[in-house]
Amino acid sequence: MKVPEAHTYQNPPALIASLRAGFDAVTRNIMLILIPVILDLLLWWGPHLKISKLIQIFTNQMLSFPQQTPEATQYIQTSREIWQYISDHLNLMIALRSYPVGIPSLMVSRLPLRTPGIMQPASWDITNFWVGAGTWVLLALFGVITGTFYFLIVANASVKGNNKLSSFATIWLGTSFQVILLSLFFLLLLVVVSIPAGCILSILALGSPAIGRIALFLYGGGVIWLLFPLLFSPHGIFINRNNVFVSVQKAVRITRMTLPTTSLLFLSILLLSQGLDILWGSPNETSWFALLGIAGHAFITTGLLASSFIYYNHADQWLQKVMAQHIQPPEVQVNQV
Repeated sequence: MKVPEAHTYQNPPALIASLRAGFDAVTRNIMLILIPVILDLLLWWGPHLKISKLIQIFTNQMLSFPQQTPEATQYIQTSREIWQYISDHLNLMIALRSYPVGIPSLMVSRLPLRTPGIMQPASWDITNFWVGAGTWVLLALFGVITGTFYFLIVANASVKGNNKLSSFATIWLGTSFQVILLSLFFLLLLVVVSIPAGCILSILALGSPAIGRIALFLYGGGVIWLLFPLLFSPHGIFINRNNVFVSVQKAVRITRMTLPTTSLLFLSILLLSQGLDILWGSPNETSWFALLGIAGHAFITTGLLASSFIYYNHADQWLQKVMAQHIQPPEVQVNQV
């Protein structure tokens, strides 16, 4: 029996097909991986902007209370060791790795101090708080703008099959503005959620450490539940040129309508990226083999990003067609991957 046209719809997005298409797009446009490679090389070989003296002053003031018990003494010693590690390794250049839109980086989590070459990276210690804060803000802003450029070329190459710079050079500035608004939206959301939750968690932890740990676990689950529908928020900006508010609304709608497959997509991205990072990060920072890790990380993360763009574009088209037909969309089954 022939199905009426009014009740036909495009197939919902498929996970495996999206992953395969994403890595195929990166293979055809292998130069896409150069941007994350350059960022990692900059964090590895480039200048290190430190705030060691500012951290030392902060820790001396914070940990200057009398040590009345052995537990307090051990706590202070552990805290000093942690802050000393941060002081030695923290490089303000990591602000170039912006969120939620930014260039993926392997070295941003490793914070290397040495290189395999004879020449070691130059290092400058910033001793003025306002200079350090201003430097961080400028680097973060530059990271958002370059991250927007990276997302644009990956989206164009994966969804539209176009890797010509002239095709999106005119929209780069406007897209960067929308991405900045999106970053501020996420920051405001985290602040609104974290401040009252932090107060409640502190009170519960003072009353009972066990209850505090349970509350912290529940808080982490609540944050994941809140942010998960927003993971597609940047995609509408880059694919459909939506503003930040429309993109956020569409991300929530697409995630709700394709929840099982979308959950598997993000779980696959998490497992592949984090699991392979263990392999990419295994060479020591003084080994030339770390270059292979940087290249491998750039290829995998760019391929996963391209896959997410392809999946989002397919899901968006499917949802538009379903809504245009005014029918109730079928539940997306897990076996449609």
